[in-house]
Amino acid sequence: MENKTQTEDGWIKAFIKENFAEQKKTRRWGIFFKSLTFLYLFGAVFLFFNAQTNLLSDQQKEPHTAMVQIKGAIAADKEANANSIVTGLRAAFKNEFSQAVMLVINSPGGSPVQAGYVFDEIQRLRLLYPDKKLYAVIAELGASGSYYIAAAADQIYADKASLVGSIGVTASSFGFVELMKKVGIERRHYTSGEHKGFLDPFSPSKESERDFWQEVLDVTHQQFIKVVKIGRGDRLNSNKAELFSGLIWNGEQALALGLIDGLGSPGFVAREVVKAENIVDYSVQPSAIEKLTKRLGISIGNGFANQLVSDNNGINLNF
Repeated sequence: MENKTQTEDGWIKAFIKENFAEQKKTRRWGIFFKSLTFLYLFGAVFLFFNAQTNLLSDQQKEPHTAMVQIKGAIAADKEANANSIVTGLRAAFKNEFSQAVMLVINSPGGSPVQAGYVFDEIQRLRLLYPDKKLYAVIAELGASGSYYIAAAADQIYADKASLVGSIGVTASSFGFVELMKKVGIERRHYTSGEHKGFLDPFSPSKESERDFWQEVLDVTHQQFIKVVKIGRGDRLNSNKAELFSGLIWNGEQALALGLIDGLGSPGFVAREVVKAENIVDYSVQPSAIEKLTKRLGISIGNGFANQLVSDNNGINLNF
């Protein structure tokens, strides 16, 4: 009986050992095939974007109109940041086969600093390549900071229904002081410096600080106006007092005001103005890895965090 029990125990142990070994082997093969699948997909994505890059390089070796796009809000952490825009512009101007450079704009504006960087670089590039024209073409929207950039172009075009202008400066926030009093919340805000917390929406607003902040906005607005006047010169309809009031107009109205030079699409400008119908996009594109991770949703956490955290108590200066 004892021998039989020992035999059964041995058989069970052997069975368990063999089962574990089989599971271990199965897991290893599973990991191997998953890794192989990932490497295959990664390789396919890499080859796809590499092929696109090579195709673009071939197109750049023929006469063409070089295009750089400005899409969305202009900010350091957005797709339309100064570094990306300037990188595309430098490459577009540098290529001997590009007959002209075309900025295609669809943006509500954004950071005065980022717009200023791009404007200054355009001025430098135009001096460096005096024979190469720069055209700005406004799609649906070319307002505020994006118009600031467009003003650096030799000529600006838009559709008759495009929205153009908004030459002004804005900064906004909320005030929660009275609400806090009603619900019995006490604000404890410690600063060093008499006005260090003047942008805090949870502290009472002082008239002297409001006047100071308005002066900052007014000075920045004058900087904007100066840039537009430098870029547009006597083409502006100086009889219109509201030209720099922050209003926005459609393309037809903007043409009458001298804010743009003509009505037309990117294709029209390339074909009829530049006389080089082939358009090559020099816009800086996210890498294959960045595109892949974005599609997988890895960037969601960063985007959410950016919404929760901001400097200057949530107040930002914007064109």
